[in-house]
Amino acid sequence: MADIPTPYYRHHLFFCCNRREAGAARPCCAARGAERVRAYAKERIKALGRNSMGDVRINLAGCLDRCEQGPVLVVYPEGVWYRYLDEDDIDDIIHEHIENGRIVERLRIPG
Repeated sequence: MADIPTPYYRHHLFFCCNRREAGAARPCCAARGAERVRAYAKERIKALGRNSMGDVRINLAGCLDRCEQGPVLVVYPEGVWYRYLDEDDIDDIIHEHIENGRIVERLRIPG
């Protein structure tokens, strides 16, 4: 069995920013502010000085197939899924999960 490589980023956050046409049968995260909140997360990580190589990366993702629970993001390498509503929720995820290694249970959705 091969050794599992060390992840390049200490934390890698993927924000579902999927956009569906108006009237689509399924909701989408973009219609619930995902792009705005993702931009906020990028700025917060940068302001904290955590955006250097190998530390924290914030990425836009297409559909993560959980839009009904959204908006959603997933944090790797842990594979923890979160539902958030606004910037305050992102502040909690950054402070608790990224900075202190504690899962924010009130926002967690089963993976």
